[in-house]
Amino acid sequence: MDKKQANSKSCLQPVPKVIVSCRGKNGEDNALAVAYCCNCSYDPPMVMVGIVPSRHSYSMIKDSGCFVVNLVSKDYSEIFNYLGSHSGRDENKLAKMNVKTAEALKINAPILLDCPVNIECKVVDSIVTGSHEMFVGKVEYVHADAQLVNDKGNIDFSAVNFIS
Repeated sequence: MDKKQANSKSCLQPVPKVIVSCRGKNGEDNALAVAYCCNCSYDPPMVMVGIVPSRHSYSMIKDSGCFVVNLVSKDYSEIFNYLGSHSGRDENKLAKMNVKTAEALKINAPILLDCPVNIECKVVDSIVTGSHEMFVGKVEYVHADAQLVNDKGNIDFSAVNFIS
């Protein structure tokens, strides 16, 4: 097989598109599209998200010590693209896009109700990896659309039409 050098910027794609939601000390809610997100432990369950320090949500997560990972389906593409291309410094993006939110159960941050899965996380560590700070979040609670959850509590991810 013939091989060719490829771009190393995002060499572990595809991964599910996610929106990270958070709340600032002043009670302001915000959300941003995040390219770097993955599981990093199953016992205890933890996920990791990479946020560029210049992003508006960065200081909110640093200050609050928590965030929500919201998995995104294709029917949420317009909102995903908007949240990923506009800054919360300039406007209330959630209000502008009429994003439905609810209070998380275990942390002080909003969940995005129209996303099929919402993962509440408490920051337990972080590491600067160059362009991003990787926040390690211990999973405190997982919300999932009822039709996705089987009788053992497992999520059927194949039933979600993820953005590719």
